Order: sequence, then structure tokens, then C-alpha cells
Amino acid sequence: MTQSPFTTPTRLVGDLVVVEPLQPAHHDGLVEAVRDGELWQHWYTRIPTPESMAEEIAARLAKQEAGQVAAFTVRAADTGQVLGMTTYLHPDEPNRRLEVGSTWLRASAQGTGANAETKLLLLAHAFEVLGCEAVEFRAHHLNQQSRAAIERLGAHLDGVLRRHVLLPNGTWRDTCVYSVLAQEWPAVRAGLRARLARRLPD
Repeated sequence: MTQSPFTTPTRLVGDLVVVEPLQPAHHDGLVEAVRDGELWQHWYTRIPTPESMAEEIAARLAKQEAGQVAAFTVRAADTGQVLGMTTYLHPDEPNRRLEVGSTWLRASAQGTGANAETKLLLLAHAFEVLGCEAVEFRAHHLNQQSRAAIERLGAHLDGVLRRHVLLPNGTWRDTCVYSVLAQEWPAVRAGLRARLARRLPD
């Protein structure tokens, strides 16, 4: 399938993190990262277990090959340590929209600025290279940590999709949908840069 720029991951380099195309070779580092904090135990989000990591990588890469996502691994810029994963989802090139999601970072990287810079790099690429008009973020309505992080970006709550996703534990997820518009990006970018300069929490 012919790849779109929206589904062709590229290496994005910051001061704290490097966001690079996901590869099967990242498996062991991602297993180590997800064990840091046993992230798969969070019932309100879908994070792969160590045992399912190979399947998760294969699934993301298959969707990328089908033109459905662009999949990334997040590393520490100084040490190269694998921190987690993130993805461009639901690419809509004709309408110049996509979603940043399926993101998780190892527990020891949370609150260090790694998440904020990951979002800064992904948003800058979306708005300044891909020419997006809007970038979405989604979170379980009970996932207060993710919702607070999204709101700190300056994203606007567009609405809530009620009984949107049936989770593996049998409960329904109400999905909060947020967005940043192209015209809002300069202010969001300035806020992220200021937070990173002051090393405020993600």
C-alpha cells in the first residue's frame, strides 16, 4: 500500500526524548519499560503486558502497513533507554486531522518532562510538517491523570462519547475527546516550551 506522510513515522529529536519509528528490535526495551510500574495493571487504559508485547508491536506495524497508523517508540535522548510507545491514529489526510494516542511511558519517566516533550515533538510535526488543521487526544473519562495531562497542553474538550469502547474487563469506556487546532498551536507550543524550560510536571 502507498504510504501517506500521515502514516510514515519519522525520527523526531528533542532535548529529553527521541521519538523514532517502532521496530521489532525494540521489544526487549519495551518489555523492560512496561514492567517499570507494572503499567498494564491500569484497568482504565489498554497497555500491553510483557507477554503480549511482541503481539502489540506486530499489530501496530500491521496497521501502519495498512495505512491506519504511524507507530513510534520513545527513548531517552541521553541514554537511549526505551521509555514507551506512542502513535498517530485515525489519519484523515483530506481533512488534515489525526489523533495522538496509544501512548504510555515507563513509571520512572512520568513527571520528568518526557511526556511533555513527546507531545511537543508530535504536535510540531503534525502542524508544521504535515499541515494538520486539528490534532485529537482521547482518554477514558475516569483516567484523571491522562485527562489532566491533556488539559495542561491547552487542548479543548470537544465532547464525551458515551459507552464508546467495551474494555476487556467488561466495563464500558466513556471517551473524552480533546483537540488542538492549528490556530491554537502557537500558544500550546509556547506553553509546552515554558513548562519544559521550568521542568514542570508533564
